[in-house]
Amino acid sequence: MLAAIRSAAVVGVDAYQVLVEVDVASGLPQWTMVGLAAGAVKESRERVTAALLNSGFKVPPRRVTVNLAPADVRKDGTALDLPVALGVLTATGQLAPDRTAQVVALGELGLDGALRAVRGVLPVARMLARAAPASVLVVPPGNAPEASLVRELRLGVCASLGELVESLRRGVLPVPQSPARSLDMQDEVDIADVVGQGMAKRALEIAAAGGHALLMVGPPGAGKTMLARRLPTILPALSEEEALEVVAVHSVAGLVAPGEAPIARRPFRAPHHTLSAAALIGGGNPPRPGEVSLAHHGVLFLDEVQEMPRHVLDAMRQPLEEGRVLIARATTSVSFPARFTLVAAMNPCPCGKAGSGDGTCVCSAADIARYRSKISGPLADRI
Repeated sequence: MLAAIRSAAVVGVDAYQVLVEVDVASGLPQWTMVGLAAGAVKESRERVTAALLNSGFKVPPRRVTVNLAPADVRKDGTALDLPVALGVLTATGQLAPDRTAQVVALGELGLDGALRAVRGVLPVARMLARAAPASVLVVPPGNAPEASLVRELRLGVCASLGELVESLRRGVLPVPQSPARSLDMQDEVDIADVVGQGMAKRALEIAAAGGHALLMVGPPGAGKTMLARRLPTILPALSEEEALEVVAVHSVAGLVAPGEAPIARRPFRAPHHTLSAAALIGGGNPPRPGEVSLAHHGVLFLDEVQEMPRHVLDAMRQPLEEGRVLIARATTSVSFPARFTLVAAMNPCPCGKAGSGDGTCVCSAADIARYRSKISGPLADRI
Protein backbone atom coordinates (compact mmCIF):
# COMPACT_ATOMS: atom_id res chain seq x y z
CA MET A 1 0.00 0.00 0.00
CA LEU A 2 1.18 3.52 -0.78
CA ALA A 3 0.91 6.48 1.63
CA ALA A 4 1.83 10.17 1.29
CA ILE A 5 2.43 12.48 4.28
CA ARG A 6 3.12 16.19 3.97
CA SER A 7 6.09 17.72 5.72
CA ALA A 8 8.60 20.53 5.17
CA ALA A 9 12.32 21.27 5.22
CA VAL A 10 14.52 24.35 5.42
CA VAL A 11 17.28 25.61 3.13
CA GLY A 12 18.99 28.62 4.64
CA VAL A 13 16.12 30.47 6.31
CA ASP A 14 13.57 29.55 3.62
CA ALA A 15 11.22 26.59 3.98
CA TYR A 16 9.74 24.40 1.28
CA GLN A 17 7.16 21.62 1.32
CA VAL A 18 8.26 17.99 1.26
CA LEU A 19 6.03 15.06 0.35
CA VAL A 20 7.03 11.86 2.17
CA GLU A 21 5.86 8.88 0.12
CA VAL A 22 6.00 5.44 1.77
CA ASP A 23 5.43 2.20 -0.11
CA VAL A 24 5.15 -1.10 1.78
CA ALA A 25 5.29 -4.09 -0.59
CA SER A 26 5.87 -7.80 -0.41
CA GLY A 27 9.45 -8.96 -0.42
CA LEU A 28 12.44 -9.42 1.82
CA PRO A 29 12.49 -7.04 4.83
CA GLN A 30 14.43 -3.99 3.70
CA TRP A 31 14.32 -0.18 4.03
CA THR A 32 15.21 1.98 1.04
CA MET A 33 15.21 5.77 1.32
CA VAL A 34 15.57 7.91 -1.79
CA GLY A 35 15.32 11.63 -2.50
CA LEU A 36 18.79 13.01 -1.65
CA ALA A 37 18.58 12.14 2.03
CA ALA A 38 21.57 13.11 4.18
CA GLY A 39 23.04 10.79 6.79
CA ALA A 40 20.80 12.00 9.64
CA VAL A 41 17.72 11.41 7.47
CA LYS A 42 18.79 7.90 6.45
CA GLU A 43 19.30 6.99 10.10
CA SER A 44 15.62 7.68 10.71
CA ARG A 45 14.76 4.10 9.74
CA GLU A 46 16.28 2.81 12.99
CA ARG A 47 14.59 5.51 15.07
CA VAL A 48 11.24 5.05 13.34
CA THR A 49 11.28 1.27 13.65
CA ALA A 50 12.11 1.36 17.37
CA ALA A 51 9.57 4.13 18.03
CA LEU A 52 6.78 2.22 16.28
CA LEU A 53 7.47 -0.99 18.16
CA ASN A 54 7.86 0.70 21.54
CA SER A 55 4.62 2.64 20.94
CA GLY A 56 2.64 -0.56 20.46
CA PHE A 57 2.37 -0.57 16.67
CA LYS A 58 3.30 -3.32 14.23
CA VAL A 59 6.15 -3.22 11.77
CA PRO A 60 5.50 -6.06 9.33
CA PRO A 61 8.52 -7.73 7.71
CA ARG A 62 8.04 -6.12 4.29
CA ARG A 63 10.00 -4.12 1.77
CA VAL A 64 9.66 -0.43 2.68
CA THR A 65 10.53 2.32 0.18
CA VAL A 66 10.53 5.96 1.30
CA ASN A 67 10.71 8.76 -1.26
CA LEU A 68 11.30 12.39 -0.23
CA ALA A 69 9.92 14.70 -2.91
CA PRO A 70 11.20 16.89 -4.47
CA ALA A 71 13.91 14.31 -5.02
CA ASP A 72 16.49 16.75 -6.43
CA VAL A 73 16.85 18.84 -3.25
CA ARG A 74 19.06 17.62 -0.42
CA LYS A 75 17.28 16.97 2.91
CA ASP A 76 19.10 17.18 6.21
CA GLY A 77 18.21 16.92 9.89
CA THR A 78 15.80 14.78 11.92
CA ALA A 79 12.52 16.62 11.34
CA LEU A 80 11.30 13.99 8.85
CA ASP A 81 11.18 11.20 11.45
CA LEU A 82 7.53 11.87 12.30
CA PRO A 83 6.14 11.98 8.73
CA VAL A 84 8.03 8.78 7.88
CA ALA A 85 6.48 7.03 10.89
CA LEU A 86 2.99 8.27 9.96
CA GLY A 87 3.58 7.10 6.40
CA VAL A 88 4.51 3.58 7.58
CA LEU A 89 1.39 3.43 9.77
CA THR A 90 -0.82 4.58 6.90
CA ALA A 91 0.78 2.25 4.35
CA THR A 92 0.34 -0.75 6.68
CA GLY A 93 -3.32 0.03 7.34
CA GLN A 94 -2.91 1.05 10.99
CA LEU A 95 -4.01 4.63 10.28
CA ALA A 96 -6.68 5.77 7.81
CA PRO A 97 -5.32 7.91 4.95
CA ASP A 98 -7.99 10.60 5.34
CA ARG A 99 -6.83 11.32 8.91
CA THR A 100 -3.60 12.93 7.66
CA ALA A 101 -4.96 14.75 4.59
CA GLN A 102 -4.58 18.24 6.13
CA VAL A 103 -1.65 17.44 8.41
CA VAL A 104 1.90 18.74 7.95
CA ALA A 105 4.14 16.85 10.39
CA LEU A 106 7.54 17.79 11.80
CA GLY A 107 9.50 16.19 14.61
CA GLU A 108 12.32 13.95 15.73
CA LEU A 109 11.41 10.60 17.26
CA GLY A 110 13.01 9.08 20.31
CA LEU A 111 13.31 5.32 20.54
CA ASP A 112 10.40 5.32 23.00
CA GLY A 113 8.19 7.26 20.58
CA ALA A 114 8.63 10.67 22.24
CA LEU A 115 8.59 13.73 19.99
CA ARG A 116 11.64 15.96 20.31
CA ALA A 117 12.15 19.54 19.15
CA VAL A 118 13.88 20.31 15.85
CA ARG A 119 15.42 23.37 14.21
CA GLY A 120 13.73 25.72 11.77
CA VAL A 121 10.08 25.35 12.79
CA LEU A 122 9.28 29.06 12.54
CA PRO A 123 10.31 29.37 8.85
CA VAL A 124 8.11 26.34 8.13
CA ALA A 125 5.16 27.88 9.98
CA ARG A 126 5.54 31.17 8.11
CA MET A 127 5.74 29.36 4.77
CA LEU A 128 2.64 27.28 5.45
CA ALA A 129 0.66 30.33 6.61
CA ARG A 130 1.22 31.80 3.14
CA ALA A 131 1.14 28.71 0.92
CA ALA A 132 -1.28 26.35 2.73
CA PRO A 133 -3.28 28.22 5.40
CA ALA A 134 -5.79 25.37 5.71
CA SER A 135 -3.12 22.95 6.93
CA VAL A 136 -2.56 21.85 10.51
CA LEU A 137 1.10 21.90 11.54
CA VAL A 138 1.93 19.13 14.01
CA VAL A 139 5.05 19.87 16.06
CA PRO A 140 6.68 18.54 19.25
CA PRO A 141 5.87 20.38 22.50
CA GLY A 142 9.34 21.94 22.53
CA ASN A 143 8.58 23.79 19.29
CA ALA A 144 5.07 24.94 20.23
CA PRO A 145 6.00 28.41 21.62
CA GLU A 146 8.05 29.16 18.52
CA ALA A 147 5.41 27.98 16.02
CA SER A 148 2.65 29.82 17.92
CA LEU A 149 4.16 33.15 16.90
CA VAL A 150 2.47 32.67 13.51
CA ARG A 151 -1.12 33.53 14.40
CA GLU A 152 -2.66 32.55 11.06
CA LEU A 153 -1.70 28.86 11.25
CA ARG A 154 -3.46 26.06 13.10
CA LEU A 155 -1.24 24.00 15.36
CA GLY A 156 -1.34 20.51 16.80
CA VAL A 157 0.99 19.50 19.62
CA CYS A 158 1.55 15.96 20.88
CA ALA A 159 4.21 14.62 23.21
CA SER A 160 4.52 11.15 21.67
CA LEU A 161 3.78 9.17 18.54
CA GLY A 162 1.12 7.10 20.31
CA GLU A 163 -0.69 10.22 21.53
CA LEU A 164 -0.61 11.72 18.03
CA VAL A 165 -2.02 8.61 16.34
CA GLU A 166 -4.80 8.35 18.93
CA SER A 167 -5.67 12.03 18.38
CA LEU A 168 -5.70 11.57 14.60
CA ARG A 169 -8.05 8.61 14.93
CA ARG A 170 -10.42 10.72 17.03
CA GLY A 171 -10.11 13.63 14.60
CA VAL A 172 -9.15 16.13 17.32
CA LEU A 173 -5.57 17.33 17.68
CA PRO A 174 -4.42 18.90 20.98
CA VAL A 175 -3.57 22.60 20.72
CA PRO A 176 -0.80 24.34 22.70
CA GLN A 177 -1.89 24.92 26.30
CA SER A 178 -0.10 28.26 26.63
CA PRO A 179 0.54 29.58 23.13
CA ALA A 180 3.16 32.32 22.98
CA ARG A 181 1.17 34.89 21.07
CA SER A 182 3.27 37.87 22.15
CA LEU A 183 6.93 38.68 21.70
CA ASP A 184 9.10 39.52 24.69
CA MET A 185 11.06 42.66 23.88
CA GLN A 186 12.71 43.39 27.22
CA ASP A 187 16.24 44.80 27.40
CA GLU A 188 18.71 43.80 30.10
CA VAL A 189 20.79 47.00 29.91
CA ASP A 190 20.04 50.64 29.19
CA ILE A 191 22.11 53.53 27.91
CA ALA A 192 20.69 55.57 30.78
CA ASP A 193 23.03 53.57 33.04
CA VAL A 194 26.07 55.32 31.51
CA VAL A 195 27.37 58.30 33.50
CA GLY A 196 29.32 60.84 31.46
CA GLN A 197 30.72 59.84 28.06
CA GLY A 198 28.68 62.57 26.37
CA MET A 199 30.58 62.51 23.08
CA ALA A 200 30.48 58.72 22.83
CA LYS A 201 26.74 58.63 23.57
CA ARG A 202 26.17 61.28 20.91
CA ALA A 203 28.05 59.11 18.40
CA LEU A 204 25.82 56.13 19.33
CA GLU A 205 22.72 58.26 18.78
CA ILE A 206 23.91 59.31 15.32
CA ALA A 207 24.76 55.70 14.39
CA ALA A 208 21.35 54.51 15.62
CA ALA A 209 19.43 57.26 13.82
CA GLY A 210 21.16 56.80 10.47
CA GLY A 211 22.00 53.12 10.54
CA HIS A 212 25.71 53.92 10.31
CA ALA A 213 28.65 51.70 11.18
CA LEU A 214 30.74 52.93 14.10
CA LEU A 215 34.39 52.57 15.11
CA MET A 216 35.41 53.41 18.68
CA VAL A 217 39.11 53.99 19.37
CA GLY A 218 40.30 54.25 22.95
CA PRO A 219 42.54 52.74 25.61
CA PRO A 220 41.49 49.59 27.53
CA GLY A 221 38.88 50.34 30.19
CA ALA A 222 37.52 53.44 28.46
CA GLY A 223 34.05 51.87 28.19
CA LYS A 224 33.91 50.83 24.53
CA THR A 225 32.26 47.45 25.17
CA MET A 226 29.88 48.92 27.76
CA LEU A 227 28.67 51.54 25.30
CA ALA A 228 28.35 49.07 22.43
CA ARG A 229 26.16 46.74 24.50
CA ARG A 230 23.74 49.60 25.07
CA LEU A 231 23.32 50.61 21.44
CA PRO A 232 20.37 48.20 20.87
CA THR A 233 18.44 49.94 23.66
CA ILE A 234 18.18 53.17 21.65
CA LEU A 235 17.28 51.49 18.35
CA PRO A 236 13.60 51.54 17.34
CA ALA A 237 11.48 48.66 18.60
CA LEU A 238 11.21 45.68 16.28
CA SER A 239 8.05 45.40 14.22
CA GLU A 240 6.29 42.05 14.33
CA GLU A 241 7.62 41.12 10.88
CA GLU A 242 11.18 42.04 11.88
CA ALA A 243 10.84 40.10 15.13
CA LEU A 244 9.74 36.99 13.22
CA GLU A 245 12.73 37.35 10.89
CA VAL A 246 15.09 37.52 13.89
CA VAL A 247 13.55 34.47 15.57
CA ALA A 248 13.58 32.56 12.26
CA VAL A 249 17.33 33.05 11.81
CA HIS A 250 18.01 32.02 15.41
CA SER A 251 15.71 29.00 15.01
CA VAL A 252 17.67 27.76 11.98
CA ALA A 253 20.89 28.23 13.95
CA GLY A 254 19.50 26.21 16.88
CA LEU A 255 19.58 29.13 19.33
CA VAL A 256 15.90 28.97 20.31
CA ALA A 257 15.59 26.99 23.55
CA PRO A 258 13.02 24.17 23.26
CA GLY A 259 9.83 24.84 25.19
CA GLU A 260 10.59 28.50 25.89
CA ALA A 261 8.93 31.51 24.29
CA PRO A 262 11.44 33.17 21.93
CA ILE A 263 12.77 36.55 23.05
CA ALA A 264 12.50 38.86 20.06
CA ARG A 265 14.66 41.85 20.91
CA ARG A 266 17.36 43.55 18.90
CA PRO A 267 20.18 40.97 18.86
CA PHE A 268 23.64 41.86 20.08
CA ARG A 269 26.44 39.61 18.88
CA ALA A 270 30.02 39.98 20.12
CA PRO A 271 32.19 37.16 18.67
CA HIS A 272 35.82 36.68 19.68
CA HIS A 273 38.41 38.23 17.41
CA THR A 274 39.80 34.79 16.49
CA LEU A 275 36.65 33.76 14.57
CA SER A 276 36.97 32.47 11.02
CA ALA A 277 35.40 33.83 7.86
CA ALA A 278 32.84 31.00 7.84
CA ALA A 279 31.86 31.78 11.43
CA LEU A 280 31.42 35.45 10.59
CA ILE A 281 29.66 35.18 7.23
CA GLY A 282 28.16 31.70 7.43
CA GLY A 283 28.92 28.36 5.85
CA GLY A 284 29.24 24.67 6.55
CA ASN A 285 27.42 21.72 5.07
CA PRO A 286 24.53 22.33 5.16
CA PRO A 287 25.12 26.10 5.30
CA ARG A 288 24.36 27.74 8.65
CA PRO A 289 24.01 31.46 9.36
CA GLY A 290 27.10 33.30 10.60
CA GLU A 291 27.45 36.15 13.07
CA VAL A 292 26.41 38.79 10.53
CA SER A 293 23.08 36.98 10.07
CA LEU A 294 22.61 36.26 13.77
CA ALA A 295 22.93 40.03 14.24
CA HIS A 296 20.16 40.70 11.68
CA HIS A 297 18.14 43.79 12.72
CA GLY A 298 20.57 44.23 15.61
CA VAL A 299 24.19 45.06 16.44
CA LEU A 300 27.38 43.19 15.55
CA PHE A 301 30.18 44.23 17.91
CA LEU A 302 33.75 43.40 16.91
CA ASP A 303 36.12 44.10 19.79
CA GLU A 304 39.87 44.18 19.11
CA VAL A 305 38.95 44.52 15.45
CA GLN A 306 42.54 45.19 14.39
CA GLU A 307 43.49 41.70 15.65
CA MET A 308 41.09 40.00 13.22
CA PRO A 309 42.51 38.69 9.93
CA ARG A 310 42.11 41.20 7.15
CA HIS A 311 40.34 38.77 4.78
CA VAL A 312 37.75 38.03 7.47
CA LEU A 313 36.96 41.72 7.90
CA ASP A 314 36.79 42.32 4.15
CA ALA A 315 34.21 39.53 3.86
CA MET A 316 31.72 41.90 5.51
CA ARG A 317 31.77 44.35 2.62
CA GLN A 318 28.91 42.75 0.68
CA PRO A 319 26.64 42.24 3.74
CA LEU A 320 27.16 45.87 4.77
CA GLU A 321 26.13 47.05 1.31
CA GLU A 322 23.33 44.62 0.41
CA GLY A 323 21.96 43.49 3.77
CA ARG A 324 22.26 39.80 2.91
CA VAL A 325 24.80 37.01 2.50
CA LEU A 326 24.82 34.69 -0.51
CA ILE A 327 26.66 31.43 0.12
CA ALA A 328 27.29 29.58 -3.15
CA ARG A 329 28.05 25.88 -3.26
CA ALA A 330 28.45 23.45 -6.15
CA THR A 331 24.90 22.13 -5.79
CA THR A 332 22.99 25.08 -4.30
CA SER A 333 23.08 28.74 -3.28
CA VAL A 334 21.72 29.86 0.08
CA SER A 335 20.82 33.41 1.05
CA PHE A 336 20.81 34.64 4.67
CA PRO A 337 19.55 38.07 5.78
CA ALA A 338 22.27 40.28 7.28
CA ARG A 339 21.02 43.83 7.82
CA PHE A 340 22.92 44.84 10.95
CA THR A 341 24.64 47.79 12.57
CA LEU A 342 28.41 47.29 12.79
CA VAL A 343 30.18 48.58 15.88
CA ALA A 344 33.94 47.99 16.05
CA ALA A 345 36.41 48.85 18.81
CA MET A 346 40.19 49.02 18.84
CA ASN A 347 43.05 50.34 20.90
CA PRO A 348 44.76 53.54 19.68
CA CYS A 349 48.17 51.86 19.38
CA PRO A 350 49.87 48.46 19.97
CA CYS A 351 50.45 49.20 23.66
CA GLY A 352 47.00 50.78 24.09
CA LYS A 353 48.23 53.87 25.92
CA ALA A 354 48.37 56.46 23.15
CA GLY A 355 46.35 59.55 24.00
CA SER A 356 46.04 58.63 27.66
CA GLY A 357 47.94 61.76 28.67
CA ASP A 358 50.33 60.02 31.06
CA GLY A 359 53.20 59.84 28.57
CA THR A 360 53.71 56.09 28.99
CA CYS A 361 53.12 55.15 25.33
CA VAL A 362 56.28 53.79 23.73
CA CYS A 363 54.90 53.27 20.21
CA SER A 364 56.41 55.20 17.32
CA ALA A 365 54.34 57.01 14.72
CA ALA A 366 55.17 54.28 12.21
CA ASP A 367 54.00 51.59 14.65
CA ILE A 368 50.70 53.38 15.18
CA ALA A 369 50.14 53.90 11.43
CA ARG A 370 50.94 50.25 10.72
CA TYR A 371 48.63 49.17 13.56
CA ARG A 372 45.66 51.18 12.30
CA SER A 373 46.20 50.17 8.66
CA LYS A 374 45.05 46.62 9.48
CA ILE A 375 41.55 47.86 8.66
CA SER A 376 41.40 48.03 4.87
CA GLY A 377 40.43 51.21 3.06
CA PRO A 378 37.23 49.80 1.48
CA LEU A 379 35.98 48.66 4.89
CA ALA A 380 36.98 51.96 6.54
CA ASP A 381 34.99 53.80 3.86
CA ARG A 382 31.86 52.04 5.09
CA ILE A 383 32.32 53.36 8.65
